[in-house]
Amino acid sequence: MAENPCEVWFYHLERTGLDQALPELLEKTLQRGWRAVVRTPAPERVEHLDGWLWSYREDSFLPHAPAEEPGAARQPVLLTTGFENPNDADALFLVDGAEPGDLAGYARCVVLFDGADEAQLAMARAQWSRIKATGLPVSYWKQQARGWEKQA
Repeated sequence: MAENPCEVWFYHLERTGLDQALPELLEKTLQRGWRAVVRTPAPERVEHLDGWLWSYREDSFLPHAPAEEPGAARQPVLLTTGFENPNDADALFLVDGAEPGDLAGYARCVVLFDGADEAQLAMARAQWSRIKATGLPVSYWKQQARGWEKQA
């Protein structure tokens, strides 16, 4: 469990879509020795990501499971529409405008949003304002040709 307040990082997708960016960020999370929860409001997105994370690259896969599967709490990456943290994850990834809920216990929350989607942009701005008002540390990362660059 994290003792420090959760850092909230907003990732503005401009050069790639979620399917390209999320596996890379999850790999970095696992390399740190952390576990992750990926939250979406859409059950069909859980189903899509469940298949995608097995096959996004021919030479590797990300060990994961949907949260409702037996033994899911043992998985390093959980895919869910719920607000639980059954695998005691350090990192929470929010996609498709998922709400953060209670961030206690997480070291980091990553909000991924598509810069070409006006609705996602508006939702991310609203989330930024609400989270910043709680006093949690927030930062904004923009996708550049050479990778992610912290903007604020």
